[in-house]
Amino acid sequence: MKITFVRPNLSDSPAGDAMEPLVFALLAGLTPPDIELALQDDRIEPLDFDAPTDLVAMTVETYTARRAYQIAAEFRWRGVPVVMGGYHPTFLPDEARRHADAVVIGEAEGVWPQLVREARAGRLQPVYHQPDLRPLTGPPLDRRIFAGKRYAPLHLVQTGRGCRFACDFCSIHAFYGVNVRPRPIESVAAEIAALPGKLFLLVDDNLFTDPTRLEALCRALSPLKIRWACQISLDIAAHDHLLDLMAHSGCLLALVGFESLDERNLTLMKKRWNLKHHDYAVAVQKFRDRGIMLVGTFVFGYDHDTPAAFDISLDFAIRAKFCLAHFNPLTPTPGAALYDRLQREGRLIFDRWWLDPAFHYGQATFHPKGMTAAQLTAGCFRARREFNRYSAIARRACDLSANCHSPAHLYTFLATNWVSRREIYRKQGLSLGAARSTA
Repeated sequence: MKITFVRPNLSDSPAGDAMEPLVFALLAGLTPPDIELALQDDRIEPLDFDAPTDLVAMTVETYTARRAYQIAAEFRWRGVPVVMGGYHPTFLPDEARRHADAVVIGEAEGVWPQLVREARAGRLQPVYHQPDLRPLTGPPLDRRIFAGKRYAPLHLVQTGRGCRFACDFCSIHAFYGVNVRPRPIESVAAEIAALPGKLFLLVDDNLFTDPTRLEALCRALSPLKIRWACQISLDIAAHDHLLDLMAHSGCLLALVGFESLDERNLTLMKKRWNLKHHDYAVAVQKFRDRGIMLVGTFVFGYDHDTPAAFDISLDFAIRAKFCLAHFNPLTPTPGAALYDRLQREGRLIFDRWWLDPAFHYGQATFHPKGMTAAQLTAGCFRARREFNRYSAIARRACDLSANCHSPAHLYTFLATNWVSRREIYRKQGLSLGAARSTA
């Protein structure tokens, strides 16, 4: 038997920022060794729909749903059954079932061995669901599935799942539940030590689950002499000793969700805790003093935003010398409380924007209160352009505290800014899915 993993793209335009799809290494590690495995990544290579295979398994995000359904149709037309899993099929299984032979709801580890057995026997069920969230102590990932693929030059490692916060626009709690499940730290350290290279991205939704665990993780990483990046909540700034440990263990860059400079908006998004310990300027300086570069994220379109919010946030991001900054229109996704609220209020522009051919990447999907939808679309794109002008990049690069703290810092800064600038212009206005049949 042969199983082909497929990672769909946003559209039929090749991506320049593709990283290893970690879920397929996880599934490969759970697959019996007598089954042949292949990976086709739509982001970096043309798909071969005619390559012999007995089953196609796809991971689907909301932004890739339209393209995923198009790809599935091509394989199913050729008689190949398709199974879909991931965030989007979990939240909208009935929609996904119209395009797939089987849907996995929730995490795949507990059901993948059963699914493979039944697919081999020709008895694939329409829905697989593992309701219990299992401890993260499964078999090691099989990364051989990535051999020969041109991904970003870093390894992805997960140290735990879930987040202790439940922000209004986020669907993490709906997928992983309210509890954070950590992996054993010794297992994380052993996985990293066994991998080639010295650059890693810890892909947890929030690395700061509790102070004791983060301290233990940093102490385990320190002897490995690696460089790493992560996503982390801003309340870490209240713990100076943890920031010291992060820097000492090799933390090069951290993504932090600032989201808004308006405290009223933070209250609406259930993220007022962002300001619990320090104002933003003080918190940013704590990272920079330790040579940790920052990626700041901002969302626009909450009820207290006006067109002035774009320039205020842009000015802050440049003055703070962020390595990167993301200025995004607030986008309601299935599984998030925000989507349900805007739907009840009748403010959605598209019933299902991810399937609507009239929707384009970067476009507002609802009617905000303090500006028009067109102003929301244009304001976000303008902030992205201004932040990524060559003059702004040069200004931010001249930062001995963080962005130019060492040759490794400067190389990372320049490489990520080059990719970010290119991808901003490539993605803006992009139609989701392929413009025509890909066969």
